[in-house]
Amino acid sequence: MATLKWTNPLARFVQSFPKGNKMGTALVVTTLLMVTYGTFMVASASEGLAVASGSNFGFMSHDLLFVGLSVVVLVIMARMPITFFVRWGLWIIGIGIVGLAYVMVAGSTSNGGRRWISLFGQQIQPSEVFKMAVVFYVAWVISKFHKELGEWRQLALRMVPVGLGVLLILLERDIGTATIVGVMAFSMLIIGGASALQMAVASGFAVTAIAIYASANKYARARFSFLHLSTQHGGSNYQLFQSQIALGSGGWRGLGYGNSRMKWGMLPNPHTDFIFSIIGEELGFIGTLAVIGLFMAFLIFATRIIKGCRNDVLRLIAVGLTTWIALEALINIASVIGSWPVTGVPLPFFSYGGTALIMQMAAVGLLYNIAHDTSSSHTSRSRKDVKLPSPVGSSRRSGLSSPGRPPLRPQRP
Repeated sequence: MATLKWTNPLARFVQSFPKGNKMGTALVVTTLLMVTYGTFMVASASEGLAVASGSNFGFMSHDLLFVGLSVVVLVIMARMPITFFVRWGLWIIGIGIVGLAYVMVAGSTSNGGRRWISLFGQQIQPSEVFKMAVVFYVAWVISKFHKELGEWRQLALRMVPVGLGVLLILLERDIGTATIVGVMAFSMLIIGGASALQMAVASGFAVTAIAIYASANKYARARFSFLHLSTQHGGSNYQLFQSQIALGSGGWRGLGYGNSRMKWGMLPNPHTDFIFSIIGEELGFIGTLAVIGLFMAFLIFATRIIKGCRNDVLRLIAVGLTTWIALEALINIASVIGSWPVTGVPLPFFSYGGTALIMQMAAVGLLYNIAHDTSSSHTSRSRKDVKLPSPVGSSRRSGLSSPGRPPLRPQRP
């Protein structure tokens, strides 16, 4: 009697969990150390707000819930065939733009910015999802239209969805996220073959547009008050002034874990935007140096993953994801010490949050996935004399045929 063999219907979309790459493992371990460090600091930094709200464990239960969900997302993204997301890059960024547009219609406002929508009782931030959408979309553009990157008109046309998303984010009064999205796209395009002149001109337009926006928008102008730190201590520089007090009072060793004074109503958003300040106050310079050291380790491991990747499109994705995490950390730390405008950018893996943490851990899962990929493909415009392989390249684990091409068949003699 023949026996029936059960096949997993998800096998086409889910790979076995990859193992064996040291850089990928080191990246995940470093990330988990940061998340653990951040969870303990959120527990301390949110104490004042928890007492004021009458729920001693409200913030921590929410944070632990999203930490658990983010770990699950990391595992899922480590097992997904990345080519699937690239092929659907145009649709993914379309969904991201719809989410940003919905914020403008029915979004909720907090601290002067409208950035969130309510879904199933939770606050979702579509701009965080849009960052991931941009990575897949730009990778799709470069893989499919790499021969057109040198044409100004074609490049501008392909980047319209990214520009529209950046505009919607600026309308949400979120200069920080708009900057991160723009730099992510630029970095991927430069690696993908766009000329330095094209990127320089595009950067000039972007800087000019942001300058015009900042000069015409009162809320945006207030973000640049950090240039005059000695003034407006009770106004637009209040948060920054309190942040510097927290960092300065910590000294070398800090006041001790849980002993922050600024979290008791003096420093706004101590568990989100200014958690680095609370770390400095409670754990001192040593504690902040540990944070910077972990991010440096993350950057080193991610960079080695990029260098070791032989698939051009996957390398582009790795560049976009690494730029996202590194730039976000740099902007947050620079903001709280007074070297950059306070724009509400969280500290990756440390700040309290839901959507941001989930998307950051998804990025780590993808980097881990890329670290274990052994496929090869080339999309460089300089290889004009070489017949290019599949636009996306096929992973040894993906099980997906190349888009737009039939599978190769042996020729009959």
